[in-house]
Amino acid sequence: MEKHVFEGSSQSGLNYAVASMQGWRAQMEDAHTCMPQLSGDLKNWGYFAVFDGHAGTTVAQYCSKHLLDRMIATVLFMGITADPEEVKDGVRESFLDIDRHMHELARKDNWDRSGSTAAAVLISSEYIYFINCGDSRTLLCRDGQVIFYTEDHKPFNPREKERIQNAGGSVTLQRVNGSLAVSRALGDFDFKEVDWRPQTEQLVSPEPEIYEMERTPGDEFLILACDGVWDAIGNEELCAFVRNRLKVCDDLRDICAQVIDLCLYKGSLDNMSIIIVCFPGAPQLSQDALQQEAELETHIDMKVEGDDEDPDLLYVIKILATEEMPGLPPGGGITSKSVLTLNPNKKKFVNPKTAVTQMDPNVDLNPGLQMCQRAHEDVRKRM
Repeated sequence: MEKHVFEGSSQSGLNYAVASMQGWRAQMEDAHTCMPQLSGDLKNWGYFAVFDGHAGTTVAQYCSKHLLDRMIATVLFMGITADPEEVKDGVRESFLDIDRHMHELARKDNWDRSGSTAAAVLISSEYIYFINCGDSRTLLCRDGQVIFYTEDHKPFNPREKERIQNAGGSVTLQRVNGSLAVSRALGDFDFKEVDWRPQTEQLVSPEPEIYEMERTPGDEFLILACDGVWDAIGNEELCAFVRNRLKVCDDLRDICAQVIDLCLYKGSLDNMSIIIVCFPGAPQLSQDALQQEAELETHIDMKVEGDDEDPDLLYVIKILATEEMPGLPPGGGITSKSVLTLNPNKKKFVNPKTAVTQMDPNVDLNPGLQMCQRAHEDVRKRM
């Protein structure tokens, strides 16, 4: 599956990379925005956002192109050195404003019925502002620990459920009116049709939750990702995995791509997008970690190539998964090293003519690896 990756940096010392993949979905509905350094009076500010669209791409794409402009244009936000509460008020108003504007466009231009979550950060020289609407998520790793993460807006959360019920709706099968899996989103105007209700009291609210934290020298990195990532891996696991990879890889694009691969192998079926933003305090390459990584890869190579000239891919993965191997990436395990067993240079593992075509009922594989095996079967049938 094709991944899209790119990277960038700012004069203030921020480095970032993005990776996205359509995954097993029929179309790619995610979008993102990366502005590590804004212009003019805002040159010391950065902005990053992930938008997870659903039921279409229109809202996610529109927000990725125009939400930041709305923030900057908001009068309250123009107080650059103002109290953080004023910045937060400006960001909140920008969300409500763009949602009103999109609602008008949707009626006028007959938009699709799409909606989108939004997970964003504004970074100044003093503060990090966490902005969340929906179930995409952002976390901050500081001094090796997850120090903060945003809370998902789900219909079954008590406060969200109360608003939905007060608006005349219900939460069925953990969804708004049995349909929508998030309780806050931009767009989704089918759930915002009661004209006399304020925007924030509709079945689905466009109001973001916004938190600010003072920056410290211990800040290492931010991760912004859609639920296609978070449904496959937890906060602590992903933080540990990224910290480990930063010590052995100086290409942030590759680390983002490794996260996408890891989530795919762990069974994610959704679109996946991730942004990693590194601060000056992020882990650096470590000779000890590089040596340990080299020893691990040598060990895996020997296991892969040592026993059979035409080995069984699933059997090898099963053996590697049950073996205790020091140095496996925390949060990833052998799953994160699957690229070794599927490396195009190791032809005996990816040659579809020699790939195993029958599932072993005794092998407990996650959905991602099952799909990987089925992909080998499909290729073989076409040859």
